[in-house]
Amino acid sequence: MTSQASIEMTETERDAFLGEGGTGVVAFPADDAGPPHAIPVSYGYDAAEATFYFRLAVGADSRKGDPDGRPVSFVVHGEDEDDGPWRSVVARGRLERTTDESIATETLQGLERVRIPLFDVFGKPPGEVDFEFYRLAPDELTGRKESWTAP
Repeated sequence: MTSQASIEMTETERDAFLGEGGTGVVAFPADDAGPPHAIPVSYGYDAAEATFYFRLAVGADSRKGDPDGRPVSFVVHGEDEDDGPWRSVVARGRLERTTDESIATETLQGLERVRIPLFDVFGKPPGEVDFEFYRLAPDELTGRKESWTAP
């Protein structure tokens, strides 16, 4: 009989799982005692700097508020296409607007190494939605995967 366990991924495994980009869920803290505001997003991942890039919808009707400087948790999960066990990565930190002068140069370099998939979840043409780019250089970055062991 085998048993299932959760073990930490190596940096190489984590970076391979994240690739240059994909989709995940970003969660913003609630302003009150309510639940966090979690939304599906596409991301780009720069393995050289372990940094995520997001193209986020912004505007007065956004329930997430102004993303700049806000703490977030970001989760990517799925199965590995080669060997099947589940994997997940959780990143925590504060979002930074990519146009901030203090990070502009490294942001340009990072954006050259990523691929942010485009998908429409807004119910209207993307040209009618205002977007801004943000990055997450996580304070905490963990990856876990499923492992089966013999007794």
